[in-house]
Amino acid sequence: MLDARSDWRSAAACQSCEPDLFFPLSSSGPAVEQIARAKEICARCPVRRECLAFALRTRQVHGVWGGLTEQERYPAWSHGERADDRRPDRLHAPQARLSPRALTP
Repeated sequence: MLDARSDWRSAAACQSCEPDLFFPLSSSGPAVEQIARAKEICARCPVRRECLAFALRTRQVHGVWGGLTEQERYPAWSHGERADDRRPDRLHAPQARLSPRALTP
């Protein structure tokens, strides 16, 4: 039996997509269209919230997760961060505070 925290991946809309689509090499040029296509897939994903929560909790620094790019996720990481949250022995990110609008298509 899979852990409930990781089981969401089996229901992800991106499961059959090319993974590179969600990891553009930049945020400009041709990557802009790539990011838009990835976000379209995320917008119809039934586990978008779980995906975004995972990315925030594990501080994924690359790629589109839950419909947000790394630049869009960064403010949630830095909001309320304490000095001890940056220690390498910390396993999880601090609670992120995103507006509900950020999680809806």
